[in-house]
Amino acid sequence: MTGTVYVCMIGDVIHSGHINVIKRARTLGQVVVGVLGDSAVAAYKRLSSAPFEQRRQVVENIAGIANVIAQECVSYRPNLLALRPNYVVHGDDWRVGQLSIVRQEVIETLKEWGGQLVEVPYTHGNSSTLLCEALREEFVLRSTRQQQLRWLIHENPIVRVIEAHNSVSAVVAEKANVGGRQFHALWSSSLTDSLTRGKPDIEIVDTISRLGTVGEIIETTSKPIIYDGDTGGSAERVYYMARALQRAGVAALCLEDKTGPKRNSLLGTTVAQDQAEIGEFCARIAAAKDAAADSPLIVIGRIESLVLGKSMKDAWERAEAYCSAGADAILIHSIREAPNEIFEFARSFRTQAPHVPLVVAPTTFNTTYEDELIEHGFNIVIYANHLLRAAYPAMTKVANSILANGRSFDCEPDCARANEMLTLFPERNRATSSLVNPRGLASRPPNGAGFQTGGRG
Repeated sequence: MTGTVYVCMIGDVIHSGHINVIKRARTLGQVVVGVLGDSAVAAYKRLSSAPFEQRRQVVENIAGIANVIAQECVSYRPNLLALRPNYVVHGDDWRVGQLSIVRQEVIETLKEWGGQLVEVPYTHGNSSTLLCEALREEFVLRSTRQQQLRWLIHENPIVRVIEAHNSVSAVVAEKANVGGRQFHALWSSSLTDSLTRGKPDIEIVDTISRLGTVGEIIETTSKPIIYDGDTGGSAERVYYMARALQRAGVAALCLEDKTGPKRNSLLGTTVAQDQAEIGEFCARIAAAKDAAADSPLIVIGRIESLVLGKSMKDAWERAEAYCSAGADAILIHSIREAPNEIFEFARSFRTQAPHVPLVVAPTTFNTTYEDELIEHGFNIVIYANHLLRAAYPAMTKVANSILANGRSFDCEPDCARANEMLTLFPERNRATSSLVNPRGLASRPPNGAGFQTGGRG
C-alpha cells in the first residue's frame, strides 16, 4: 500500500505506544506527523512539558517520518483538508472519552475523498499523561510549572485562574473542562487559606504554614500557582518570602500595596485601611525581584487605590512606578459592582505599558464576561475565592439534611459517591518504563514567549 498517512501526537514524551503507531503508519505510506500546538495541548488534556518547537524537533528525528507539521487545534479537520491523506493512524483508545467526538469527525472527513482510519491496539501501561504525572511526583517538572505561566500569558487571550485551598479543590480545578475550556492556573488565596485554618483574613497565617498548603497542591496537580502574598510586610520579609516561594515551585507572587494591619479588600473603606507610600511599596517589589533574580518567578503588583477611595490618577501613578521598580504584572483591584473604573484604568494603562500583563479579580463585578476583559486589555482573570465559597453552603445543606431526617439517605444526591472520592488519589504503580530521556525535558518557554516587564524585570 502507498499513500499519505497522517498521525497526530503531542510529542513531549515518546513511549512504545507512539512507536507502534508510527511503525504501522510506515507500512501504509509516507508518514506526516501533526504535532499539537501549545494552545491545543492545553485545551486537550494537560499542559505540555515542552514548547512546540522543541517537541517538533523531537518528533522529526524519529525514523520513518517524512514531514512534521503543526496541528493548531484538537480537531484534525483543518490539516486533513489541507493534506487529504489516504490514511489516518491512531491508537484505538480514543473510541471512548472526550476524543471520541474528534474520532468521529476524522471518519466523516476522510469519507469526503475515500480516506481510511486505521487504529492500532492501545499499548496498555504506556500513557504520556501518566508518565508526566510520575515526573511531576519526582519534581522534575517544577521549573517547567514555573515557566508555564509566562508561556500561558503569551499563548492565550486571557489566562483563567481559580482559587484552590487544598488538594481536593486543586484537583477539581485541574480536571474541570467544559468544551475544551479549562483553568490555566491556581490561586493560593490568603483569604481561603486563612479561613480553612479557622483564622480571620488579617495576614496572621505565616508563609511557612501556607507553604504546607502549596506543597499539597503541587504534589497533586500540574498547573502553575499564583501566591497571594497580602502586603508581604517589610521589604526584608518579602525577600525571604519570594525565595521560599521560588524554591517551592510557585509561578507568581502577588503583593498588595497596603500597609499596617491587613484587612480584606472587600471591606473597602468601612474599616481603617492604609495604602503604602509609593517608594516603600516599590522597595517591596524590588526585594521580591532580587530574591527571584535567577528564577522565572513573576512578581505582580496589586494596586488598592480604587478600593480605598483614592483617585484614578493615583492608581495610574502607582502602576507606572511599580513597573519601573520591576513588577512583571499589575493587578488593579475594585470592589464596585460594575467594571467601569477598572476599564477606565486599563485604557490608560495600555497606553503607558502596552506589554505588561494586566490582572483582575472580578469578585464583585461578576456579571462581566471574560471577552469584555480581553477587549479592555486584561491578560489574567482570577476567580479568587469561589471553590471555598461553593463548598460552604453545600456542606451546610448536607449537615442540616442529616439532622432534619435522622439519616444520611436524603442528602446522598448532594454528595459524591464514596467510590468516586477514592479515585481522586488512587494507589498506583509509578509509571516510569519506556521513558525517553526523562531528565532532558525542557524547562523554558518557546523563544520570544516571554513578556516585556518593568525596569528590573
